[in-house]
Amino acid sequence: MVKYRVSIDIGGTFTDLVALNEESGGILNIKVPSTPREPAKAVIRALREFLGKTSDAEVSVIVHATTIATNTLLGQISLELPKTALITTKGFRDIIEIGRQRRHELYNLFIQKPRTLIPRRLRFEVEERIGPKGEILTPLNKTQVKSLAPQLKRENVKAVAVALLFSYINQKHERKIGKMLKKSLPKIYVSLSSEVAPEYREYERTSTAVVNAILMPIISSYLNELQRKIRKLGIKAPLCVMKSDGGIATKTIASKKPVGIVESGPAAGVIASAFYGRLLGIKNVLSFDMGGTTAKAGAVKEAKPEIISEYEVAGKVHSGRIVKGSGYPVRHAFIDLAECSAGGGTIAWIDEGKALQVGPISAGAEPGPACYGKGGKQPTVTDANVVLGRLNPKCMLGGEMKIYPKLSEKAILKEICKKIRLELTEAAAGIIKIANSAMAKILRIVSVERGHDPRDFVLMCFGGAGPMHGCALAEELNIAKIIVPQNPGLFSAYGLLAADFQNTLVKAIMKLIDKVNVENVEADFQKLELKGAKLLEKQHVPKMYMRFIRQMDLRYFGQSYELTIPTSKPLTPEILRQTVEKFHKKHMAIYGYAVKEEPVELVNLKLIAIGLIKKPKLKEKPLSGEKPPKDAVTARRKVFFEKDSSYIETSIYQREKLKTGNRIDGPAVIEQYDATTVVYPNWAASVDKFGNIILSAKNGGN
Repeated sequence: MVKYRVSIDIGGTFTDLVALNEESGGILNIKVPSTPREPAKAVIRALREFLGKTSDAEVSVIVHATTIATNTLLGQISLELPKTALITTKGFRDIIEIGRQRRHELYNLFIQKPRTLIPRRLRFEVEERIGPKGEILTPLNKTQVKSLAPQLKRENVKAVAVALLFSYINQKHERKIGKMLKKSLPKIYVSLSSEVAPEYREYERTSTAVVNAILMPIISSYLNELQRKIRKLGIKAPLCVMKSDGGIATKTIASKKPVGIVESGPAAGVIASAFYGRLLGIKNVLSFDMGGTTAKAGAVKEAKPEIISEYEVAGKVHSGRIVKGSGYPVRHAFIDLAECSAGGGTIAWIDEGKALQVGPISAGAEPGPACYGKGGKQPTVTDANVVLGRLNPKCMLGGEMKIYPKLSEKAILKEICKKIRLELTEAAAGIIKIANSAMAKILRIVSVERGHDPRDFVLMCFGGAGPMHGCALAEELNIAKIIVPQNPGLFSAYGLLAADFQNTLVKAIMKLIDKVNVENVEADFQKLELKGAKLLEKQHVPKMYMRFIRQMDLRYFGQSYELTIPTSKPLTPEILRQTVEKFHKKHMAIYGYAVKEEPVELVNLKLIAIGLIKKPKLKEKPLSGEKPPKDAVTARRKVFFEKDSSYIETSIYQREKLKTGNRIDGPAVIEQYDATTVVYPNWAASVDKFGNIILSAKNGGN
């Protein structure tokens, strides 16, 4: 019986399945349309197709990436928020409504703050008080806690968030409330802030606990139902989920802490980019994922994905950035991503000022771009690429999906050309130019705005539409090299197979470096390691595959935010000094200055507990010479290129027929089952030993 590891990534337009043959290293790729209102439906359809294509197959593990958590908080139809309550210290019931007083629209007098996730009548206070050093000032009033159970039952509350003052220092009262609730209401979901986000900042910690509580019933139900349907197919493999920090977790762990899987899907692509970069000996990679709904960018620096510690869930996106104050703050490790509404299905339209706009609305999977012939009437980025000759005018997905170019032309002529008097080609080129501008901006956010020079990075292009736009974006950022992996349209799903088990543990310290007791901090790190090891053991990770990474959150005294700095083991006064020196350097790189005379404060200790998994092995292929086989050229057609402002007769290659070492000078178009790569005139494409397409700028990217 052949063993397969299976990964499934749900996107806005397509659901991707990648199955890895553990013996041969062979890959099986499946792509099916997503079912937004019933995401599990597309997952089961992809698994059925996989089982139909394999005989005598045994699935060892299923790793899943899902956007159901984000969609819930965005208010997707069929995903209603469960009734949730909040229990907090007396006098603090309104903290989630007061927030930080951030205005996400500074000059709007009628600004609407995000809806409060828990109504005031379901926010309860209890008498108790813990001081800033963890001392108990007022004991917990257990009688009040007991009286809450009948009220919660009467209100049919499904989940409860518990967030008490200074519980990140002393968890005793929160844990007692949790035990009492579970005893009185065994079916209720309980989210303790001291377990979900044991850090200072009362509002953010409370918000994180609330978001986690709201997601617990939905995510638990979804994963349980999905596993039940998978079992009905005869698959007994464990179900794991990709987390926002790029690690994976078992279904049980993900259900208890669903706040950790909010950005599950987008994280997978960055992990795949990091894995590929290490494989090819490339330390600095800009990850660019353009799918059917959005485009996402991330950075891998020194072979490690860039991580942030706070994110606003369901917030508004402006120019690739989440607008502060527009969503719900969550304190958790997230892969640093920038996103814009520039996917293949993003709709182009004319605004009131007669200006061409692209996004933010997408045609999605249903009805999709006009050229799909499924009823879509609005022009999209995909339709523009069809008109410009970049996409196959006959079919996609290896001939499984028929394309109707006349419908693309009709949509652009009606919705764009007639309204602003542009010719068809001008309108299509304008759509692509606007989309490229938005995507170049998100690449700058994760590179230039983080203190990195994009010229020092290689661009990894993937997603069904990514390789079509790679050359234009690389030229915009002066990047000289692009990598298009073997299956770019399924690359994020491939990243799920390369992800390790991962848990981030936090211990709040809040002391100036001069007052830090090194021995005590080392003891705290060791306690975190023991806790991390237990979490990995629950996920069946052998001790020999456990790794622990230590970090410190540091800031100048008086600053509002901190930087996360790696540190070494065991902690000594010299190691601590070196860590502080790294902080000064990182502060200089990001903010342009460092003040070594200022006192530095240790805010948190962080430990990343990693459970290593066996990585996929890519087959190396023998060198076959520079000249591509004659049968690799399947057609010639006119393709529009911006710099030439005209259509150029271009050779169309079938990627599956290209061999290792083959070189193609642009202009060219390389087609395959799940994506299309457009090679611009000043670029050359070559195939490396793993079958990746390497695009190189002939002028060095300048």
